[in-house]
Amino acid sequence: MTAVAPITTTGTWQIDSAHTTAQFAVRHMMVATVKGSFNDVTGTATYNADGHVEVDVSIPVATIDTRNAQRDAHLRSPDFFDADKHPTISFKGKRIEGNVDGKFRLIGDLTMRGVTREIALHVTREGAGPDPYGNERMGFSATAKVNRHDFGLRWNMALEAGGVVVGDDVQISIDVELVRPLT
Repeated sequence: MTAVAPITTTGTWQIDSAHTTAQFAVRHMMVATVKGSFNDVTGTATYNADGHVEVDVSIPVATIDTRNAQRDAHLRSPDFFDADKHPTISFKGKRIEGNVDGKFRLIGDLTMRGVTREIALHVTREGAGPDPYGNERMGFSATAKVNRHDFGLRWNMALEAGGVVVGDDVQISIDVELVRPLT
């Protein structure tokens, strides 16, 4: 295993949308897991020398993709995300627990469908270094589990054999690449 160099550059970093994914997984009809993703994730992360971190992420709900157009339209509807009234999902990171140079928890406020709840992302720093174009880059992966009911996503349907169409727990998986020009 290669050691990851410590973070030495302070300041504000931009999310590289082309190299960032926000995915989710939820049980479907009690027999399988459906996965999906959101595109065009944008935002910033600010790291200060004292270890203080601020993260501000925006995810457009309209970009939801589960590889099924009918399901995606239903997820954008008032039954789920209500994208017309709540076009973005946001995350505001407030504090970290642990070492940003390895594995840590990023605690922050997740807002979906107009409801904000504090969650903890379990984060791993994947690497850092300059790119061929003179920019500095860092990569992180993160996971979390949320209950969709906590955010007002309550639609469901009972199955004849027992159970429901959509599970309550949603697994979140994020891979983010941050970029900032070298000075």
